[in-house]
Amino acid sequence: MSISPTPPRILFVCLGNICRSPTAEGVFRDLAARAGVRVETDSAGTGDWHIGRPPDRRAMAEAARRGHDISDLRARQFTAADFHSFDLILAMDSSNLRDIEALRPAGNTVPVHLMLDHGDRPGTDVPDPYMEGGFDRTFDLIETACRGLLARLRSA
Repeated sequence: MSISPTPPRILFVCLGNICRSPTAEGVFRDLAARAGVRVETDSAGTGDWHIGRPPDRRAMAEAARRGHDISDLRARQFTAADFHSFDLILAMDSSNLRDIEALRPAGNTVPVHLMLDHGDRPGTDVPDPYMEGGFDRTFDLIETACRGLLARLRSA
């Protein structure tokens, strides 16, 4: 992905947009800001269960423990229009990736990748901590991938 005069626009997508994707958005925007890299971020879910809700309290607590504030984020649903609003779409797992691709408009070429393709586990899903916990592990994986994504943006 090449960097244009406008900041790159990156969308992070999971299932409900209350755990993994707001975590990725919050971590990445903080890392980018600290590095002085201009970027526009957003997050969405493929499902509609949590529209308008803040991130899961456990995600917010883990984020705060690591120095990130994601309390301002609100869940929204991914739509086909997002393909026209973003330069890169990152799915948290392969199921999300399939759901995103199913909405791709004909002829659209916006890259869609798994989040961990930018970390040290390409082709791997970010585990969903909503039902089983493990927010610390999820954050570890997402932080590594965000650092990898930031490094790629800086070298582009």
